[in-house]
Amino acid sequence: MNKNTPAWAILAICWLALVCDGYDLYVYGATLPGFLADPAWGVTKGLAGTVGSFALVGMLIGSLAAGMLTDRWGRRRLLLVTLATFTIGMLLCAVAPSFVLFAVFRFLTCLGVGGLLPTAVAVANESAPKGWSSLAVGAVLLGPPVGSLIGALTAGALVPTVGVRPVYALGGLSAVVFLLVLLFLPESQEFRTARAAVKAAAPGSASARPGGVSRLFAEGRGRATLLMWAACLLSLLTITGITTWLPVIMQGAGFATGSSIAFLSIYSVGCIVGTIVLAVGAQMSAPKYMVISGFAAAALALVGVSLTQDHTLLVIAIFVAGVGGMATQNMINDHVAQYYPAAIRATGLGWTLAIGRIGMILGPTYGGLAASVGGSASAAAMWFAIPAALGMIVAIVLPIRARIVEGGSVDGAARLKGAPA
Repeated sequence: MNKNTPAWAILAICWLALVCDGYDLYVYGATLPGFLADPAWGVTKGLAGTVGSFALVGMLIGSLAAGMLTDRWGRRRLLLVTLATFTIGMLLCAVAPSFVLFAVFRFLTCLGVGGLLPTAVAVANESAPKGWSSLAVGAVLLGPPVGSLIGALTAGALVPTVGVRPVYALGGLSAVVFLLVLLFLPESQEFRTARAAVKAAAPGSASARPGGVSRLFAEGRGRATLLMWAACLLSLLTITGITTWLPVIMQGAGFATGSSIAFLSIYSVGCIVGTIVLAVGAQMSAPKYMVISGFAAAALALVGVSLTQDHTLLVIAIFVAGVGGMATQNMINDHVAQYYPAAIRATGLGWTLAIGRIGMILGPTYGGLAASVGGSASAAAMWFAIPAALGMIVAIVLPIRARIVEGGSVDGAARLKGAPA
């Protein structure tokens, strides 16, 4: 471990880890047409949705574990554990002899994926140059949509010709990132400082309990915590439903397999562009406003998808839906990271994402219902516009920052001078 690794290198390692995270998480939706088209797997739409949701239970467990352990064990150790877990899981998925065992290995993969993001975001927030946290976190959070795009392009190139297995085998390349973390990533200075403060605190005091979930509701944080949980749940339900079923829905609209997967690539590009734009906006104002804007963009774009069959307009609408999809989730992560103090930052992120994973678990099933009951691409798109619109409403009432507690210290982020609490 190199304790002198510069901040830019730490952020780059976190970005690479999240590229792997995005690839491993969203590749299932990109490979789903391949599973459905190959009779050897014996996969139906209903079974595919069930397995997608079952695997995401692993993400919920991983997020909860990260929330409970990262603020106790340290950021570096949890990054290593989660990277190792989903690297092994992806390689096992590639060689699974049946879809049942694939589901088991997919669960293991998602267990690691679920624990990585809250830890990586905490590291990025704590390693960012002073005054540049939103841009730094936003840059790191480009990782998942870039990984999603790589997964979609890889699946589009390989699935029609050689099937799904090589797409999952490539997920084993995250072992390289594991080595980078092992060799070059130091433990967070803020974590070390927070741990020292915990050790110095009086036994039994609130500050002597690092990472306790009860601290997310202490000192007036309860309402904000619940609203952040709700926003994350609605965001991840929308994202997971779309990324799992978009290729299948577009196939139902008459597009070929390669073209239907290409729409997922367009969505991913929208996520990348949106994350850049919203991160700049968050740095200039506050993450909350970007969350509102992102949810609104997603809802309007999905309504647009339901109202047109023109190919060009569909491409534009799905791109904008991507801008308001994963990019919005990234701004929620930014808001959460800035809201909570260092001693409970990873706990706050872990629990927010864990509650959000409930939306992810429901997303594939919700998407399957939209694809089956809705019957058409336009009807399915309207189904996905509903949680995006609800998310916008939740974001409007979300506090912009934590309140100032007794003694004049700020409980959480307060970058925005003069902004209302």
